[in-house]
Amino acid sequence: MSQDPLYVTRPTLPPRDDIEDLLREVWDSRFLTNRGPILQRFEADLERYLNVPHVSLVANATLGCMVALRSLGADQGEIITPAFSFVATAHAARWLGHDIVFADINPKTLNLDPSDVERRITSRTRAILPVHCYANPCDVAALAEIGARYKIPVVYDGAHCFGASDQDGSLLRHGDLSVVSFHATKVFSTFEGGAIISHDIETKQALDRLCNYGIVDQTHIEALGLNAKMSEIHAALGLAQLPYVARDIENRAKVVRRYWDRLSKIPGIRCVCPPNREGQNYYSFPILVGANYPMSRDILYQKLQDAGIQARRYFYPLLTDLPMYRDASSDGLEAARTAAEQVLCLPLYPDLAPEDQDRVIACICDPCA
Repeated sequence: MSQDPLYVTRPTLPPRDDIEDLLREVWDSRFLTNRGPILQRFEADLERYLNVPHVSLVANATLGCMVALRSLGADQGEIITPAFSFVATAHAARWLGHDIVFADINPKTLNLDPSDVERRITSRTRAILPVHCYANPCDVAALAEIGARYKIPVVYDGAHCFGASDQDGSLLRHGDLSVVSFHATKVFSTFEGGAIISHDIETKQALDRLCNYGIVDQTHIEALGLNAKMSEIHAALGLAQLPYVARDIENRAKVVRRYWDRLSKIPGIRCVCPPNREGQNYYSFPILVGANYPMSRDILYQKLQDAGIQARRYFYPLLTDLPMYRDASSDGLEAARTAAEQVLCLPLYPDLAPEDQDRVIACICDPCA
């Protein structure tokens, strides 16, 4: 049995021959950025693969969220978002000068609670920024209804959601805009990168201009944009990786089912993402360590660390506990705080060997060992 360190994730890479063919095209054309031919091919292939109307590629999903929020054209105000999330979600809105209003989550799905969102809406609310946490779908119908009734846009942080769907299609089709991450830790990677999904060509064109400083042509700049473009090299990696992502998701599913079979009946352990929901991309395997388990989450975390297993407490600490957000509206976040104190994400990647997964399972099944 291998005793090498096990990390919470491990990126997959396309065959080197595949990427070298595309890199040869870049070298031959010397077109390195500014919406080159490989990037345009990549966008078109993604639209087909994800079955979404329009894709605007960006250098990373944080810039994607910033551009998406900026494209709404609203004055600075309040953005409602979950406190149980990766810090990039709130950072994107704060960098634009918005005040952050944190809302609580549904304790079952760990996604934004629509009823708590509604009670926090004020005349200064500029957008709702939900997160499909671990690629579990938000209550999209309720959030859409609230957004429509109050005339507030809904922009989804779908960072985890590549390849995830509900009964009607990709999770990324929801909201006024949706953003997905292609970071190295995600199901699909371009090393660094991401995309904004929009519903019409006019919006896509406006987003693309914002990603290039707001430039229309050589003499016209129409908006306060920034440099959020994806390079040809990153787009080439995405083109090479795309044919293999379905296989990777299938292999992730095998790992998830094995975890579920071995861990779901342990008293005090709650597996958050059941393997039988259609449309999963098996991005992550979070567990909640409750009071009935023989040790606390943090003691179990340290036990795994001592065994060379790099599980992660995603997402801890709660964002309201960070120095830059202690002034944010944060009352009544009981479900979010409980999740942050109990969550532990276990190692999960397509080529996680069964014998290595057994090391993780053994630590949890026999906590006194």
